Amino acid sequence: MWSEAVLKMIGVGILESLYMTFFSSLIAYVIGLPLGILLVVTDKEGIAPSVLLNKILGVIVNLVRSVPFIILLISVMPITRAVIGTTIGPSAVVVPLIIASAPYIARLVESSLKEVDKGVIEAAQSMGATPLQIIYKVLIPEAMPSLIIGSAIAVTTILSYSAMAGFVGGRGLGDIAIRYGYYRYQTDIMLVTVIILVLIVQVIQEMGSYWMKRADKRI
Repeated sequence: MWSEAVLKMIGVGILESLYMTFFSSLIAYVIGLPLGILLVVTDKEGIAPSVLLNKILGVIVNLVRSVPFIILLISVMPITRAVIGTTIGPSAVVVPLIIASAPYIARLVESSLKEVDKGVIEAAQSMGATPLQIIYKVLIPEAMPSLIIGSAIAVTTILSYSAMAGFVGGRGLGDIAIRYGYYRYQTDIMLVTVIILVLIVQVIQEMGSYWMKRADKRI
C-alpha cells in the first residue's frame, strides 16, 4: 500500500497544496490589503470619510464572504475556464481561492488597522501628515504585529479552502484524502494527509507568531 508511487503522489500533493495556498494568498493580499485599507480610511470616523464608497465596498465584501467556498468554487467555473482555460488542476483552483480570500483578508486588515490608537493618528494629522502618509507611516507600521498574525490566519484558512477543492478535481492533499479515504476507504492514506495538513498549519502559525513578536515594538 505504501509503495513508491503512493509516496510520490503524497509528495506531489504537498507541493500542489502549498502552491495553491501561497500563490493565491499572495494575489489575494494584493487585492485584500488595499481593500481593507479603503474600508478603514473611508469609514465615517476614518481619515478620509466617504459613507457611500464605504457602504458599497462593505456590501461587496459581505456578499462574497457569505457564499460557502464549495458553492463559490462551482459558481465561478465559467470565470475560471475563461482565465485559465480549464476548471481542473491546482492553477484552476487559484481563481476561486483568490475570489473567496480577498474579501476575508480585507476584513482581517480592517480589523487590524482599527486597533491602532486614534491618538497616534490625530498626532500625525496635527503635524500636517497627508492621508497617504498616515496610511504608510502610521496605520500600517502600528498595526504590523496584528497584520502578521492575521496573515497567518488567512493562509491557514486558504489552505483549508484548497483542501475542499479536491471535490472538483483540484488535486493536492485534499484530493488525495477524498479519493483514497472517502471513495476507496483507505483510511490510512487519508489519516496521513490530515496529519500533514495539521503540521503545515502548525508551521504557518508558529512562523506567524515568531514574526509578530519580531514586529511588536512593545516586546
